[in-house]
Amino acid sequence: GERYVPPPRKLNAGVSFGAEHFAETSYYFEGGLRKVRPYYFDFRTYCKGRWVGRSLLHVFGTEFRAQPLAYYRAAARAGRLRLNEEPVRDLDIVLKNNDFLRNTVHRHEPPVTAQPIRILAEDEEVVVVDKPSSLPVHPCGRFRHNTVIFILGKEHGLRELHTLHRLDRMTSGVLMFAKTAAVSKRIDEQVRQRQLEKEYVCRVVGEFPEHEVVCEEPILVVSYKVGVCRVDPKGKPCQTLFQRLSYNGSSSVVRCLPRTGRTHQIRVHLQFLGHPIVNDPIYNMEAWGPDRGKGGKIGKTDEELLKALVEEHRSKQSLEVLGIGEEDLNSSGESKDCGNLGDCTKSAEAEPINGSSCPPEDEKDPERVVKDPERNDVAASLLNSDINLETLDKDKELGLCGNQDGQTGEKGWEEKDPLCVECRTSRRDPSPKELVMFLHALRYKGADFEYCSSMPEWALEDWEE
Repeated sequence: GERYVPPPRKLNAGVSFGAEHFAETSYYFEGGLRKVRPYYFDFRTYCKGRWVGRSLLHVFGTEFRAQPLAYYRAAARAGRLRLNEEPVRDLDIVLKNNDFLRNTVHRHEPPVTAQPIRILAEDEEVVVVDKPSSLPVHPCGRFRHNTVIFILGKEHGLRELHTLHRLDRMTSGVLMFAKTAAVSKRIDEQVRQRQLEKEYVCRVVGEFPEHEVVCEEPILVVSYKVGVCRVDPKGKPCQTLFQRLSYNGSSSVVRCLPRTGRTHQIRVHLQFLGHPIVNDPIYNMEAWGPDRGKGGKIGKTDEELLKALVEEHRSKQSLEVLGIGEEDLNSSGESKDCGNLGDCTKSAEAEPINGSSCPPEDEKDPERVVKDPERNDVAASLLNSDINLETLDKDKELGLCGNQDGQTGEKGWEEKDPLCVECRTSRRDPSPKELVMFLHALRYKGADFEYCSSMPEWALEDWEE
């Protein structure tokens, strides 16, 4: 009478995405934005050690709080939840070691700029592109198709690329990929030996000093989920050199040479110096206080700061600019594995197709999370309004999750999903201007290569907003 658990499958680790991944959905362009048609997607995970002996209901209620329990009960009735590829009908089922969970969700991705990715150089070893602002490098959080990796694969036929370095989502500029593991290993060695020179340019508030400025303040990650760091003695050591290039009477163009690669290093150091980037959606906000974090003076706890930042963007209806939504803020932050069934801002695929859960840059610290208990009430009211989930057409149920690889194409675009809160939520699109931050990776130089992009328009000496 014991429940049988099949042996675990061999997972395909690596960085490549196949044709079936690119075929999940398609793009369309509207109002200067690149948008992704909503689609069905499977989040998959093996049972975590701490889940063994606990019921599915208990796991959902304690670790996947982006949705109320009513949602998971409805999802089970609709055939969206599968355990070892069998539909889950009873959430009281107790989990065992090697149990394989699959959760089919209706996925909505935030829009990004419609600006195309320009290829700067390509040979048999590397691909170098000029990344637009607002695009993540690879799938992470709510972004999958609206990423550099997917766009290069779908629109340029460039697949199985190896990420050599990252740029923050809002940072534009030179981005390198290796075409083979051997090239990736060779350039990684240069990075470890500090042979890689990086040069950035930005536009900051006020008149930056004419002389060279060196900032060596340590940086601490406050939250990966919201994406916030600050100067703190307990942070990691780092160094950035700054040199003013021009001043137009209200803002300065500054050359930045980071000697280390900490999360948001340039942005945090500029904020500390009292010259934040002009349109930085995190470090040039009122939430940091009257001095906007100058000198590390904040006057708030980390939790108070995160709450103030979120509320400021929420009041401006600009949470999408941060790449997060209400459901991201409400997911559990107790688990380093995060929301593997689809309620977290990290990549949540059991098969690590992209090889990373995508914390910014090279940091992997535990995160802190802002929670929004009102989210459960909103979702529950939607689920309980006018939907009789028990009478969903059976063929339709199977169509949502019948594909064992979770690839169901563009069905999700044809009609609203009865379980999807996003389908019933009206959101303001960001303007293309909101998706640009004045920080640009201008040049990357290694032992045997050097790649440059052109100076962005906002960095020209006579530019005025």
